[in-house]
Amino acid sequence: MNGKIFFLLLFLLLLGAGGWYMYQQKGTGQQVKEIKIPVKKGDLNIEVTATGELQAKKSEKIYGPQGMSSKGIYQTTISNIVPEGTIVKEGDYVATLDRTELSNKIEGIGNDIEKAESQLMQTKLDTTLEMSGLRDQLINIQFSIEEKKSEIELNVYEPKAVQKQIQSDLEKLERDYRQSEKNYLLKQEQAAAKVQEIAANRRQHKNNMRQMKTLGEQFEVKAPKAGMVIYEKGWGGKIGPGSRINAWNPVVARLPDLSNMVSKTYVNEVDISRVRIGQSVDIQVDAFPDKKYPGKVVKVANIGEKRPNFDAKVFEVNIELTESDSILRPAMTTANTILTQTHEDVSYIPLEALHSNDSINYVFTYKEGRLVRKEVLSGAFNEEFVIIQLGLNEGEDVLLSIPEKPEELRLLELSITDKVKYRREQKEATAKPEEQKTDDVKKLQDLPAEVREMVKKGKRG
Repeated sequence: MNGKIFFLLLFLLLLGAGGWYMYQQKGTGQQVKEIKIPVKKGDLNIEVTATGELQAKKSEKIYGPQGMSSKGIYQTTISNIVPEGTIVKEGDYVATLDRTELSNKIEGIGNDIEKAESQLMQTKLDTTLEMSGLRDQLINIQFSIEEKKSEIELNVYEPKAVQKQIQSDLEKLERDYRQSEKNYLLKQEQAAAKVQEIAANRRQHKNNMRQMKTLGEQFEVKAPKAGMVIYEKGWGGKIGPGSRINAWNPVVARLPDLSNMVSKTYVNEVDISRVRIGQSVDIQVDAFPDKKYPGKVVKVANIGEKRPNFDAKVFEVNIELTESDSILRPAMTTANTILTQTHEDVSYIPLEALHSNDSINYVFTYKEGRLVRKEVLSGAFNEEFVIIQLGLNEGEDVLLSIPEKPEELRLLELSITDKVKYRREQKEATAKPEEQKTDDVKKLQDLPAEVREMVKKGKRG
């Protein structure tokens, strides 16, 4: 029995403690909901924030071999490259490219040179033998001519028919000699032309070999000047070991000018209309959170694009740093705050304090000690505050969150007269001089005729 009473008392004690805790939590929640903050007045900056990445505004490209396509090499692979961020001097080693295809080409040209030299040697031997035979033929014909001449002298007393036959044979031999001599000269020219053709072909192959070897020297890429090596970006990401480069754009890496940096960022389509070239920017580098750098907008894209990790279309915005710092490096992440506009001497409240329904904006405030909903006209806003154009005065308290049963609170609406008057004043304040002049003419036309004449005379006076 005593055990039952003990457990009953323990249950009641726990129940009471739970009730007290819930009461305290409820009270605390009500306190949180009723946190008040006064309307402030002063200058409010309207800003657009965007994450960016540092890049050098200018950079020099480090090229691999140029002219590969003329040698039948259209792609090659980076075998080795210095780590990104390496500081190099002019002429220092940067990368090595795969020479496999180049070596195959050089071997093929070497074979062509050997073939041409073999052909040249064979042609010279053949020519020597052929020309030797032709020379012997000429000598033999010449010897026969001398014999015939001697025979004519010996047969001077022979009958005319015999002498005539010997003379005819002599003339035939002389014709044969002249024809053979012509053939000899023609064969000599043909042989010389053939040797010259083969020699020219050999020279061309040797010239190609020299060019290939010169091209091969470029397969070891050197820095054109001093700087920091930054990998080039290709379609599949950064170019590095194992990447392919083509003959039409043989860029291996870059040497950025670190004295002039740009933050490349993307602004969503909602905010881009407020961003203009020349606007001031505060730039904070994630790697150095204690430092801020001034900058300005230098480029705003006209066409949006779809980017990874963005829900909507974005526009590229380039922000130039107006101060240099040796610690800054390409690819560092930046937080960019673009100052799009400054509103002077305006009333503003935290964004959390502004609420809306289908037709009006309102805040929760106190009227004669009672909590009410009060309609307001809101204006521009930044990430923290919103401008209240009409409906609240400086120092007036508003609630930061929604109280219990807000729909039961009285709604104090702005009068239509106040709204119309305010909008008219805003329109006149922002009207262009030509529009203002037109409005003045309309107002003058609305006056009685005698008053208009007095006004005109006063202006002329």
